[in-house]
Amino acid sequence: MAEQQEYYIGLDIGGTKCAVTLGKFEGDELTIVDKIKFATNPEELQRGKRAPSEVLDEFVLQTQRLLAKHNGVPKRVGISCGGPLDSKRGIILSPPNLPGWDRVEAVAYFSGAFGVECVLQNDANACAVAEWMFGAGKGTQNMIFLTFGTGLGAGLILDGRLYSGTSDMAGEIGHVRCEEDGPVGYGKAGSFEGFCSGGGIAQLGKRLGLPHDMTAKEIADGAYAGDETCREVYRISGEKLGKMLSILIDLLNPEAVVIGGVFARSSDLLLPYAEEVVRREALSYSRDVCRILPVGLGEFVGDYSALALARFA
Repeated sequence: MAEQQEYYIGLDIGGTKCAVTLGKFEGDELTIVDKIKFATNPEELQRGKRAPSEVLDEFVLQTQRLLAKHNGVPKRVGISCGGPLDSKRGIILSPPNLPGWDRVEAVAYFSGAFGVECVLQNDANACAVAEWMFGAGKGTQNMIFLTFGTGLGAGLILDGRLYSGTSDMAGEIGHVRCEEDGPVGYGKAGSFEGFCSGGGIAQLGKRLGLPHDMTAKEIADGAYAGDETCREVYRISGEKLGKMLSILIDLLNPEAVVIGGVFARSSDLLLPYAEEVVRREALSYSRDVCRILPVGLGEFVGDYSALALARFA
């Protein structure tokens, strides 16, 4: 009988879909062995027809299937989930994209199921670790990762370590108010999330007279096609991004700010305006040592993130 292999396991708990990823490390080099996805079914969670425990059970079942397929046993487990959460106690508190997930003891559950150490972090922090170890931030000691997706949050690598704050709420730059009025993000009109997220860009488009159902991607397509209103939406978002970057650069003096989501797809529409503001607003000593980069792992950053936690967090 062939000897069983040890695998790192990454569990990604999302609002619409979940994923289990198996990985192996040779030194610091990661090979993704296999992956499986399944639906979270948020509508059933909302109606109380699917308990969080059922989703956790599904994670265990799918993980066992992958391990059996590859004749493997778990070595360590990383869990990535939207916040808020308590990473020290391994508890998912009450993420807005997971209705009914109130004080879910994820680490205790998975540690019991797999018999190995498990670690939990919010998704922005998990992506920050992945980009730091394998992507655009590799080789840095001070790096910021910005999600710029459905919402806006930051993961912070400071002095070569993940920094999550006293109660795992460090990096919530999306909640900071940028203007007295503006698109709503993180429950606050005029917040940075309101201006610098997929939903915020859609709201900006509506404010400027675009059809109400246009998404950030459709507005980007319009901008590339030469539509002036679409280009104006991205100009405004890019300038607010520059204002946010200037604050982060002045406060934290990073070597790199790595940005995912909408920015990664449409950086040429956003970056020129953002850089112009950064040149004007940020301290030159800090600005000159900081690069602003799209994610290096591209659409695969989610595959690497929970595995990066399993190995390095």
